[in-house]
Amino acid sequence: MSQTAALEAQVAFLEDTVQALDRALALQQQQLLRLQSQVATLSQQLREQGNRLDAVGDSAPEPLPPHY
Repeated sequence: MSQTAALEAQVAFLEDTVQALDRALALQQQQLLRLQSQVATLSQQLREQGNRLDAVGDSAPEPLPPHY
């Protein structure tokens, strides 16, 4: 194989590798955005539950069960 052909083969391999990495990065970015959205949703739900518990928590605490 001539030096030119070897270099062309290396360039073609590198181009394929870069394209594969680009696709993988794009998929990871989509997953990251989905996960960030899910975390934001869960965080909001926890805040809402905490607010509901705070409103209910103003009453006296429940007594311990009889086995204590």
